[in-house]
Amino acid sequence: MRIDAAIAAIVTGGASGLGEATARMLAAQGARVAIFDMNEARGPAVAAEIGGVFCPADVSDEASVDAALQKARAAHGVERILVNCAGVAPGKRTVSRKRDTGEFVAHDLATFARTLAINLAGTFQMIAKCSAAMAGLDPVTPDGGRGVIVCTASVAAEDGQIGQAAYSASKGGVVGMTLPIARDLAGHGIRVMTIMPGLFQTPMFESVPDDIRASLEAGIPFPSRLGRPEEYAALVRAIVENDMLNGTAIRLDGALRMQPK
Repeated sequence: MRIDAAIAAIVTGGASGLGEATARMLAAQGARVAIFDMNEARGPAVAAEIGGVFCPADVSDEASVDAALQKARAAHGVERILVNCAGVAPGKRTVSRKRDTGEFVAHDLATFARTLAINLAGTFQMIAKCSAAMAGLDPVTPDGGRGVIVCTASVAAEDGQIGQAAYSASKGGVVGMTLPIARDLAGHGIRVMTIMPGLFQTPMFESVPDDIRASLEAGIPFPSRLGRPEEYAALVRAIVENDMLNGTAIRLDGALRMQPK
């Protein structure tokens, strides 16, 4: 599917990191972009810079998503591209030990549930609501394509580290539902793909000390550096433009395989 001025797109988590780079790429190609994010300080600024629209949204809350979709569609029409980048990455062991008392403490269910609610259920909610609207659009490709959905998982879906039980479960769920959803939506001409990024230069790395960053980069076979958000965005573009990419997850990691910690 071509990306041009006739295409409306939604990017969740579009106010920073991988989502921001993707929003900027889509806008540079001419698409009308709506940024869905909870960052009401940075989100409007990014949207203004790319000529898009900011829609405050919590992807885990149905009413919030519905309001954001209404605003986006009023501005740009029904989306043909959805890129899911919104997510959280908590770190907590299944069992930890208090330093002061030596007491063993179980991973709290609230953190686990919140991670799944945002990363997995939030991703699914966006897919379901956007694909229902896409299905009613006219085809725009010779094969009858109506839309493209790209989800963001993580290499942690396959080789999660210590403290990533909740995060890995949520991202593993995203990978696991990619093929069945693609099969569900095939009859409507909607493709579904997932990207599994490795270590990327996103806001969470801004506070990482130089020595730790260097150690992380040394563990990436080639290129031995953090990925750039623009490289993630470039893969999104390739997925949108290549109609045979459907129903699978692609690692984007420089051949990295994460160690236990």
